[in-house]
Amino acid sequence: MDQGKQESHLDTQILAVDVNKLGDFYFDEPKKPFLGDWDIHLSKDSQDANNLLQAANLLKTSSLPVAFPTETVYGLGADATRSDAVAGIYAAKQRPADNPLIVHISSLGQLRRLLGPNLDSRDGSPDDVPQGEIPAIYESLTSRFWPGPLTILLPLPKPSPLAQNVTCSLSTMAVRMPSSRLALALIHLAGVPLAAPSANASTKPSPTTAAHVLHDLSGRIPLIIDGGPCNVGVESTVVDGLSNPPVVLRPGAVSIEMLRECPGWEYVAVGYRDSAETTTTAPRAPGMKYKHYSPKARVILVHGQLSFRFIANHLPATRRVGLVRTTTWRDEDLEVPGENMIEGHPVAHSPRTDGFLRRFSVEMLTAVMPKEGSGDRTSMNGEIANQTESIHVSSINLGNDAAIIAQGLFSALRELDLDRVDVIFVEAINETEGDAAAAVMNRLRKAAETETES
Repeated sequence: MDQGKQESHLDTQILAVDVNKLGDFYFDEPKKPFLGDWDIHLSKDSQDANNLLQAANLLKTSSLPVAFPTETVYGLGADATRSDAVAGIYAAKQRPADNPLIVHISSLGQLRRLLGPNLDSRDGSPDDVPQGEIPAIYESLTSRFWPGPLTILLPLPKPSPLAQNVTCSLSTMAVRMPSSRLALALIHLAGVPLAAPSANASTKPSPTTAAHVLHDLSGRIPLIIDGGPCNVGVESTVVDGLSNPPVVLRPGAVSIEMLRECPGWEYVAVGYRDSAETTTTAPRAPGMKYKHYSPKARVILVHGQLSFRFIANHLPATRRVGLVRTTTWRDEDLEVPGENMIEGHPVAHSPRTDGFLRRFSVEMLTAVMPKEGSGDRTSMNGEIANQTESIHVSSINLGNDAAIIAQGLFSALRELDLDRVDVIFVEAINETEGDAAAAVMNRLRKAAETETES
């Protein structure tokens, strides 16, 4: 039996961890915590600490991945130095084998140990060889944005300490230091860098809660660490400072405007497409090549105002639709009758609110032309008759703040999927307004089947 089939029979356990109940963190450089050397003294009587130790021990000894929260999304982690462990990530997610993974570290010291020594050039004892250095171009970024939602591309050392299936035969490796103390503590206790993509089934919306992970990966992984919902909600910004000029390979919470404020990054350019790339080679960074973030329902990304006529023209046969509203759309635009229309005239509604999901129905008058000789008496002399049918609408309002939209976007898509809608209309936002706006629109374009004007 292969590994993928074995994972389908796993008993997936969820363990709660409150980072405030783990114990005490100690830093060599308190003004820059986690960038220098640090340690954690776990509380002996803390169940939260025991739960995190259980996860760390699995990562050390098992080839099966563990899901854990970061500030961006939940990650699916495995020892980045063991190919069998990394293979467990691909199997659990059913992820394409040529899609590289981001390596998560807990300190700059751990990163320098990954980067050096360069064994090809050493002459004497390993103790005489200095540890690898991070390219100077990244100094201004790591000092400002690490720990945090920023991934950098670095030259892959020769020979590489990483498993080959982490980098997919690329000459670079993608590395980040998360700001989540829970994630940092897990990496530190495991004692190894963790390869960790988002902890979802491949192509599906990224998970921002432990429940999302369980929905996608139940039976495929042994353990999910539940640290509560993620704060950022979209994956990290990925940058390549090894090219000239530097480029952004994936937008995220660290915007291009923020990058341009850093020395050496004044002319950073956009190096990504919002649609999936079709190249046959391995992508330069995660998230560039394949379709991502897609719920089961068809997603239509809409620029412009919400109107009943527009919705009526894109109705699925089931008449079950979802709305993700941001800046200007209102449910009332569908609920209140507008001009008389032969087709698509809303005449009634019955709203019901369930958490942040609001459900209502709209009765639509549709024209019916009886077939000649059918004996249909709903009209006289073959004239058009009207019949009423219900459109069931599930609506979520994410507000007009780009950071809040980013935080709730993947949850909204998942919630509407669970509500069994067949098409989701999403209100586009101005991608130049707010640090996370470009990341939101990038994710929506990768999820959407259609982008259109209303």
